[in-house]
Amino acid sequence: MTIKDQASEAKSDRYEMLTGDIEAVEPISVEAVGDRIRGLREAKGISFEELSNITGFDVDLLKKIESSEIQPQLGTLVKLSKALESAFSRLVSGVGDKLYSVTRKDARKVVSRSSSAKGKQLYTYYNMAPEVQGRHMEALMVTLEENPDQEMSVHEGEEFIYVIEGTVYVKIDEDEFDLEPGDSVYYLSTTPHIVAAKKGQAIILAVLHE
Repeated sequence: MTIKDQASEAKSDRYEMLTGDIEAVEPISVEAVGDRIRGLREAKGISFEELSNITGFDVDLLKKIESSEIQPQLGTLVKLSKALESAFSRLVSGVGDKLYSVTRKDARKVVSRSSSAKGKQLYTYYNMAPEVQGRHMEALMVTLEENPDQEMSVHEGEEFIYVIEGTVYVKIDEDEFDLEPGDSVYYLSTTPHIVAAKKGQAIILAVLHE
């Protein structure tokens, strides 16, 4: 085997170690996210109109999110968690009950599939440590799709992204980057941003901090 072949095999093994067979994991119903939002809103006695005024989201959009007709993006969930005075992690994957979490590659939990306002699927994310109680960040394995509408996201928090496979298109305010496997980016989520596959699909490790 040549040195080039050995390097290629090592790269393949490293990718398999990081990603595993992520498509084979059984997804959690996206209804769970909408149910959690509805439960919190109703428990606090907040109407759709009041939540709309707080978040800036249309009432129709909020109703569709709660009924799972629309699969909210992570930025949308951050805004809703702030408005409902709830931890972001509670909306994303529920309340944990452990002090630590060890997640095997064949036991990752698909939290949801997120779509744009026009209904195009943008990414699928897998929670890497949903069991930890009181956590203030989310570690996610994300399969990105293309975002031809250039729909930007703005929300509270900070994000770190590490590219595992494919080319990732990143736009932060007016600056644009193409990130390759091994590249990473850290930014404040309050800056308008886009993170999407450049072509086809891409896989990233994302760490979001509230």
